[in-house]
Amino acid sequence: MPALLNPSARVGINGFGRIGRAAFRASLDREDMEVVAINHTAPTLDYLLHVIRYDSTHGTSPHANELSIEDGALLFRGRRITLFSQRDPTLIDWSSVGAEYIVESTGKMTTVALGRQHIDSGKAKKVIISAPSKDAKTFVYGVNHTEYVSTEAQDVVSNASCTTNCLAPLALVLQDVYGIEWGMMTTVHASTSSQHILDGFSKKNRRLGRGISSNIIPTSTGAAKAVQLVLPELAGKFTGISIRVPVNNVSMVDLTVSLTKGAATKEDLLLPLRKAAEGRLANVLCVSDDELVSSDFLGYPQSCIIDSEATVMLNPTTAKIIAWYDNEWAYSVRILDLLVHMWRQDLLAAETGRGGDIRSAL
Repeated sequence: MPALLNPSARVGINGFGRIGRAAFRASLDREDMEVVAINHTAPTLDYLLHVIRYDSTHGTSPHANELSIEDGALLFRGRRITLFSQRDPTLIDWSSVGAEYIVESTGKMTTVALGRQHIDSGKAKKVIISAPSKDAKTFVYGVNHTEYVSTEAQDVVSNASCTTNCLAPLALVLQDVYGIEWGMMTTVHASTSSQHILDGFSKKNRRLGRGISSNIIPTSTGAAKAVQLVLPELAGKFTGISIRVPVNNVSMVDLTVSLTKGAATKEDLLLPLRKAAEGRLANVLCVSDDELVSSDFLGYPQSCIIDSEATVMLNPTTAKIIAWYDNEWAYSVRILDLLVHMWRQDLLAAETGRGGDIRSAL
């Protein structure tokens, strides 16, 4: 590693909803990154501090008493975090506070052109979109993050969806060991903030307009097909649907898969997944052998938690694999993992002269 003038990535967060706040909470326990600015739309700073400290899903922050508001800024352990409140992203001057890597978590700026506004106007360096994107390079940490290159073409990237982050590591191991003929996925997904408590209207489809508190709601998802963006060898082999259910958090992938090479027993099927969890996919994938339910996985940082008890086989080449994921927390942790990986690669590129206008290393 080159000598670092900035010993950690300097981060800005644009959009402070469910993912923005979870990413900020997760950042407080990391030494390899520092959030230096947040762009929010809270009505008051006291209200902003309240939602940072307290959360109905994730509980009270362990750092609640270390966070305060002073002179219009958020303070954490004596460190000042600048607070912007701009509806127009072109008015955010990220460079004024040294924010180089932007977590774009509004859910609205999901294209390269929109993401680049943080670079062209705010003078940031890189943007990670916390949602699927139609044109940005898509990464799933642990699967294809090593394809990141410190070039202008990858100034704006996508962290895919929480469901793709669960499915892709599982598909990677199965493809490498057994080969995949096809996969059919159902994600039993927790409700999200875009859904209604009582019946209303949805721009996407009529079902999503119905009240989540009293319904199980089938809808579409691009998560299964998006696997081919990070595993091109699986192009055309995956599809799936989403079932929204009335829980606040933690979702489940139900994957029925046809394998090219069979596994003699369920434990044979699970063995390479266990090895991956202890090796190359440590902290991204794990296997649970306990008889647990969704709430037990709240706060797990892994993207994909294989449920060995719920996994079944029809025959050596046909299996149904169940995997859990905290669709807020684990996804937010992966955003930060990807961001730090990009920062490190950018520093290496600047050190070796292979590209990258890395201001913090100049």
